[in-house]
Amino acid sequence: MKGGFVYILTNRKDGVLYLGVTNDLANRVEQHRTGTVSSFTKKYQCHRLVWFEPFENIHDARETEKRMKAWKRAWKIRLIEEANPGWNDLADTLV
Repeated sequence: MKGGFVYILTNRKDGVLYLGVTNDLANRVEQHRTGTVSSFTKKYQCHRLVWFEPFENIHDARETEKRMKAWKRAWKIRLIEEANPGWNDLADTLV
């Protein structure tokens, strides 16, 4: 089974959050930026990758995404700020 990623995109620090799952994170971020996936990220301009976690298989990534979607916003913000306090765009680290 192929690996996967859970990720969070935003439009700015403390802005709109989008939580997703994919097996190709660099490609998916590019798709969000070009507007070819998710009308939500297109509408709110959520193009900044501020958090992600790799998984050995896509099933575990999907299960984690499902749990995290039920989280309070404050928990997601805490997760981002623990790993990325400046809310920097992490897409350039995906090479």
